[in-house]
Amino acid sequence: MVEEPIPHWPGELVDLGGLTVHVRSTPEPKTAAPAETAVFVHGLAGSATNWTDLMGELRHDVRGYALDLPGAGFSPEHPEGDYSLAAHAEAVIAFVEHLGGGPVHLLGNSLGGAVSVRVAATRPDLVRTLTLISPALPDLLPRYGPARVVLSATPGLGQWAMSRLRGLPAERRIRATIAMCFADTDRVHPLRLEDAVSEQRRRDELPWAGPALVYSARALVNEYFRRGEDNLWRLAAKVTAPTLVVHGRHDRLVDPRMAARAGRVFPDVRLVLLHDAGHVAQMEYPTLVALHVRALLREAATVGVDVPARAPAARRVPLVPGVLKARKAAST
Repeated sequence: MVEEPIPHWPGELVDLGGLTVHVRSTPEPKTAAPAETAVFVHGLAGSATNWTDLMGELRHDVRGYALDLPGAGFSPEHPEGDYSLAAHAEAVIAFVEHLGGGPVHLLGNSLGGAVSVRVAATRPDLVRTLTLISPALPDLLPRYGPARVVLSATPGLGQWAMSRLRGLPAERRIRATIAMCFADTDRVHPLRLEDAVSEQRRRDELPWAGPALVYSARALVNEYFRRGEDNLWRLAAKVTAPTLVVHGRHDRLVDPRMAARAGRVFPDVRLVLLHDAGHVAQMEYPTLVALHVRALLREAATVGVDVPARAPAARRVPLVPGVLKARKAAST
């Protein structure tokens, strides 16, 4: 008999001063030392519930907070209609400051990974470690998944596509999304599917949910063409926090070969390739992802990492046997 998934963590609306976000959190770990804090940032068309199982795996290690970005999940629309990457990063920064100013262990998936890179690069004082799962960093090589994002982000066409999609049954749309994001759709428990369909129907009733998704997709596409110091790869080179980058070999949205570039760019990075995972490894293999995250946390604690004044010497170390070993001159 298949074990039922754990319930989603309870959430509440948090006032960040002019901006309100919905946040789900795990209980305070029962440890003698003060609990460290982790903040989780979801991807495009995702929500805080994308982190339920990984937060459960890590609940004895950190106090976890997963926020719904403005316009996503149960968070209200952005008061100024700003769904740029910078605006999403400011929301994360405001929340971390609301918690007390960190530094926190920051984890991001896909769009949330790109947002987290910006946070870590521009506010290193707030980030103790950085974990990126299939981060949506610029890659201009054609790929089916990103092509769909570009299509949905095209002015006029995006709104038209969204209206057409709303005409399709919610379950059909959710199943299509799962097929795109998971390597093995059988790993999705029926209760999780039912929950996702119910959530989609709820969001279909929100007049701002569709535009928020389209504008977030458009903002992500714009980042792929950004030049100058705010280019995401240039920001990645400025990240001082110890960084873990996890890719799934069957990812249809972010090319896992981008791990090679991450290995060259991030100053202090560990790379992991999960051979049977897709775009949302934290949902498909939460126990395995948690294993790598714990190793990063232990390493940070061992070396007493706080906020280094400058980037540390490059260290590219596999965490356990069988992961993708990063090399300075990686070419694949």
